[in-house]
Amino acid sequence: MTLTKHSKHRPTRHTNQFSAILIWFMLAPCLAFAQTIGEIPPEVRVVTNGHNFPADAYTLLVQEVGNPTPLLAVNTGLPMNPASTIKTLTTLAGLEVLGPDYRWQTEIYALGPVVSGTLQGDLLIRGGADPFLVEEHVRSMLKILQRRGVQRITGDLILDNSLFDASVRAGRPVDNQSGRAYNVLPEALLFNFQVVNFHFYPHTNGRDVIIHSDPALPNLTINNRLQLSDTACTGFQRGISFSEDKTTNTVTFSGQHPASCGEYSMTRAVLDAAQYNYGLFQSLWQELGGEFEGQLREQSLSAITNSTMINTETTSPLVTWQSPPLADIIKSINKYSNNMMTRQLLLTLGMQNSNEPASIDSGIAAVRAYLTRVGIDDGELEMANGSGLSRDTRLTADLLGNVLQRGFQIPTMPEFVASLPLAGLDGTMQDRLTTGDGAGSSHIKTGSLNGVAGIAGYVHARSGRHYIVVALVNHAQAHTGPGQELGDALLRWVWRQ
Repeated sequence: MTLTKHSKHRPTRHTNQFSAILIWFMLAPCLAFAQTIGEIPPEVRVVTNGHNFPADAYTLLVQEVGNPTPLLAVNTGLPMNPASTIKTLTTLAGLEVLGPDYRWQTEIYALGPVVSGTLQGDLLIRGGADPFLVEEHVRSMLKILQRRGVQRITGDLILDNSLFDASVRAGRPVDNQSGRAYNVLPEALLFNFQVVNFHFYPHTNGRDVIIHSDPALPNLTINNRLQLSDTACTGFQRGISFSEDKTTNTVTFSGQHPASCGEYSMTRAVLDAAQYNYGLFQSLWQELGGEFEGQLREQSLSAITNSTMINTETTSPLVTWQSPPLADIIKSINKYSNNMMTRQLLLTLGMQNSNEPASIDSGIAAVRAYLTRVGIDDGELEMANGSGLSRDTRLTADLLGNVLQRGFQIPTMPEFVASLPLAGLDGTMQDRLTTGDGAGSSHIKTGSLNGVAGIAGYVHARSGRHYIVVALVNHAQAHTGPGQELGDALLRWVWRQ
C-alpha cells in the first residue's frame, strides 16, 4: 500500500486520540505517585532541598481522621520501603483477627509419674509462640511447676519447638549482625528474647576487666581477653569486640576498654534458641531449689506419644502458662519496635487459617485476607516478615493511611493508638519533639534502616482535630538524620493545623 502525503505527514483525528491514550497509559504509573495535593510545607521543603532529595525519594500523607480528602499528599501511590512503620499493619491485623484478649499458651508436661516430689521421667516444655516469655515469666512458670509437686527431675529436659515450620529460621540478617537482639529469629519456644546483658567493670588491679552476665547461663562460656586502657571513654562499643562460636557455646570479648568508662553494658543474642532455653531453665531451676542433672533433647510431644514411648493418658499438661493479652503485647511491639515479637505475631496469624506448623507465607496470607475483608487495597504490598526488618518490603503511603484510618474507627482504637510511641515521652519517640510544637501530642510509629526512615501515626493538633500522618524517605542519607528531620518538621507543621 502506497502512503499518501496526507497520511504520512498529517495524522488523522483518530490517530491523535490513539497516541494520547497510549501516552497516558505509559505515564499513568508515574502520575499515580507524582500527583500532589496541597503545598509541601516550607519547613519540610527546607529539608528536601537542603539534602538534595530527588522528587521520588519521599512520600508524604496528611489526612484528617474520617476525611476522605488528604490535606497533603505527595507520591502517596509510590511503593517504598517502610521499615518498622509496617508494624502498624501487623499489629492492627492482630488486634482485629485475634482479638485484644488473645493469649499465647506454653505447656509443661511430666512424662512420667511424680512420686514424693520427684518426676521419674522427662520434663517436656511445649512452645506456643509466646512472644513475651521473659525471664520473670519463666521463673513464675517454674514456681507453679514446683507448687504442683515437682522438685526433682530424674530425666531430661525436652523442648518442643515444632509449632513453626523450619523455613522460619532460614535466611541471613539484613545487616549480617546475627548477635544483635533486633535480629533474633522467631521460635515457638523462646525464653527472654534469647539475649544476655553483659556488664563490664574495671578491675582494681588496673589491668583487667571484670565481666558479669545477666542472666548467668551455665552452658555459656565467656572468654575474657579484655584489657584496660587509660584512654578517654570513647570509641565504638568502648573498644570492646564481641564474637561467638556456637559450636562450643563460647563468647569472646577482646580489645582495649577505657578505665574511665566505669561500668559499661552490652546486650547480645547468644547461643541458639534451644541451648539458651536449656541454660536459663537450669539456672532458674537451681535458683528455686530444684534438682536436675539431665540433658537437653528436642522433640515434639506428638512424636513422643505416637511412638508409644509413654501412655497418652499422662500427656495432659501439668502447667499451662498464659502470656499477657495481645492488647498489652502490641505496646511492647510498637513502642519499642520489637522485631521478634512482631514476627511471632505474624506467624500466629498464619496459624489461624492453616495447619501447623506456621510459616511466614501463611502469616502474610492472613494479613492479605484481613486487608481484603476490611476493604483495603493490598495491590502494592510486598511483605517479607511483618516487622519491616527487610530490604524487600514495600507499601504505599495510601495503604498505611488506610490502615491508620481503620485503626481510629475500630472498638479497640484506644488500645491501638496507645501502643504507638508518644512524641517526647516514651518508646522510640522519647527523644524526639521533646519541646515546642507537637511535644506530647503525637502517637507515632517510627521506622529506620540503612537508607530508610519513616513515621506513621496520629497527630492531635492544637485545633482539636486528629490527623493521620505518614512520611517515608528512601535515600542513602535517610537514616543518618535527614529522614528524622523531615518527619519531625512535618509533625510540627501538622500540629499547628
